[in-house]
Amino acid sequence: MSSNTRVALVTGANKGIGFAIVRDLCRQFAGDVVLTARDVARGQAAVKQLQAEGLSPRFHQLDIIDLQSIRALCDFLRKEYGGLDVLVNNAAIAFQLDNPTPFHIQAELTMKTNFMGTRNVCTELLPLIKPQGRVVNVSSTEGVRALNECSPELQQKFKSETITEEELVGLMNKFVEDTKNGVHRKEGWSDSTYGVTKIGVSVLSRIYARKLREQRAGDKILLNACCPGWEQRPPCTWPFCPQMQRGLMVSLLLTKKL
Repeated sequence: MSSNTRVALVTGANKGIGFAIVRDLCRQFAGDVVLTARDVARGQAAVKQLQAEGLSPRFHQLDIIDLQSIRALCDFLRKEYGGLDVLVNNAAIAFQLDNPTPFHIQAELTMKTNFMGTRNVCTELLPLIKPQGRVVNVSSTEGVRALNECSPELQQKFKSETITEEELVGLMNKFVEDTKNGVHRKEGWSDSTYGVTKIGVSVLSRIYARKLREQRAGDKILLNACCPGWEQRPPCTWPFCPQMQRGLMVSLLLTKKL
């Protein structure tokens, strides 16, 4: 594969929002589109579904909480394309409201995937982003709601323009520890494990965007976090869940070259 071929990659893309982003990128992006998924069979099934629609995505396995899996993907991108042009960090998990899993375990697993996993992918893949590349971290308005439910002290920390990656990681770890100790509300946290992880994703995006401006200003790389909206798919337990018309246009617009 020529290193001149542009490539876009979407994490967690075998269903839902990630799948819809891959579909529209295949239609609009001038280059190869790589669909990734933790489960190989499900990922390959998703690729076959898109191929039946006349599209041609590629597949690569990726488990964002497995560093070996992430680094295997890095090797693939270096060998096949010499880097990466577009990265959409979509992979995430969310527990249903009636899930009986203890709250502190929900917090630990959700944080491990949504925040720590996204951070691991960024740590390994951001150095591969080519000049004028685009990075979109899929966040959520649930993060805004959760932030508003946090104490003024926590809000101030998250909104700081000088917060560091290490400080943010410390806050995310503290949330998990506070849930284990049953004191997260007393310590000023929201009750939404998903929302808190998306606070982390949004703030992490600000930090990485700042680093890119400082360290690679001439490369004109654009990194953003966004809420792509809802993608209707079963099971959808949200009473206000509308169907997106070819959805995800915010995510797609952020991947386009300016």
